[in-house]
Amino acid sequence: MIDLKKIIVPIKNEMDLFEKKFKESISSDVAIIDKIMHYIVKRKGKQIRPIFVFLSAKLFGNISNSCYSAASLIELLHTATLIHDDVVDESNLRRGVFSINAVWKNKIAVLIGDFLLSKGLLLSVKNKEYKMLGIMSKAVEQMSEGELLQMEKSRKLNISESDYYKIIRKKTAALISACCESGAVASKQCDTVCEKMKLFGEYAGMAFQIKDDLFDYESNTNIGKPQGIDIKDKKLTLPIIYSLNRVSYNQKKIIINTIKKDYDNDEKIVELYNIVKSCGGVEYSKKIMKEYHDKAINILNEFENNEAKNSLNLLLKFIINRQK
Repeated sequence: MIDLKKIIVPIKNEMDLFEKKFKESISSDVAIIDKIMHYIVKRKGKQIRPIFVFLSAKLFGNISNSCYSAASLIELLHTATLIHDDVVDESNLRRGVFSINAVWKNKIAVLIGDFLLSKGLLLSVKNKEYKMLGIMSKAVEQMSEGELLQMEKSRKLNISESDYYKIIRKKTAALISACCESGAVASKQCDTVCEKMKLFGEYAGMAFQIKDDLFDYESNTNIGKPQGIDIKDKKLTLPIIYSLNRVSYNQKKIIINTIKKDYDNDEKIVELYNIVKSCGGVEYSKKIMKEYHDKAINILNEFENNEAKNSLNLLLKFIINRQK
């Protein structure tokens, strides 16, 4: 398994300084906010998105102050959307620990999400990073559209494969795309290079989300979300979408009924998983994930070799091979 510590070697100092700057960016003299911010920082994830920002900038040279602003803005927006997602999904766990809404209830969780969003806006204005703000605002717009499109389609259980790609492109890939584009912008690259890095991030984000959707079918359940969570949320992911078009009438009925009515029945979920695996849904999804991974690599290969490029290659491998 690829170690993230190895991946961040070229940007280790920058990541250490970023953590300090990020903590400063979320400080508040309101006691409850400060307490919740401490809770968030203490339970931070792998920081994949800031890593993408710094490596994308380092690919073209030195790290500027704009890069720190972009990474902080990304992390603020990402954390805010996760908090709001937990409220919408009524989820009590985030990365194996209690979510903000589980500890402080929904009203406070929503307000904390709003607080983080406003901090991101203020940080951008303070540092006059208007281009970065435009990139991030567009990403948040797409993320919201993706969530709403998924909700609309999930209600009717009529998501096509093209719908699925559109949803995850907006929901997940848009933010990782913004990370890579902002890294290139921070290092003052031309529009052509910035567009290439934007597309690189999109392909990486697509692979990231498909891998996330495959976790329910892995034997290792030590992941950031409980096994079966997509079924319980009535989300149609790529393995199921592929399978629905290839199974028998009776098997299709089992899949639909499990998602509609038996989403809390572990035996039914296991039966659904076995159908999906037997008809090739998992293998097909892995194939598509690898295709997006390879598209990202092809873009990366257009740039000169250096430590940052090597780390981005490793980061792409980490994304599709991670266990949680």
